[in-house]
Amino acid sequence: MQDIKESVQHIINQIQNGLDDAELNVDGEPVSAFDYLQDALDIEYIVNSNRVYLGARVLVAFGGPNIWINTRTKQVEGYWWQDRCIMSYDQDNIGLDDALETIYNC
Repeated sequence: MQDIKESVQHIINQIQNGLDDAELNVDGEPVSAFDYLQDALDIEYIVNSNRVYLGARVLVAFGGPNIWINTRTKQVEGYWWQDRCIMSYDQDNIGLDDALETIYNC
């Protein structure tokens, strides 16, 4: 359970505090939310009956533990066998939800 909690907290820290400024993308620029989403394993969009974007669930780790970011509920969900850890975040300082909405509307 501790490993799940640490992994979930790490993802929350990235969302709230920004991505590592020392890392650069392939163009030599700081890593953006769009760069972060390139490594996403799956994206489930949450829309209303009019197909208007409400949020998304992004699978960022798989196989031990599985970790999802849910931008609709502002939670990071970690699952490993029968254990689970769900923690909330307050701010999306990397613009993850904005990037997901942009991708959805393309």
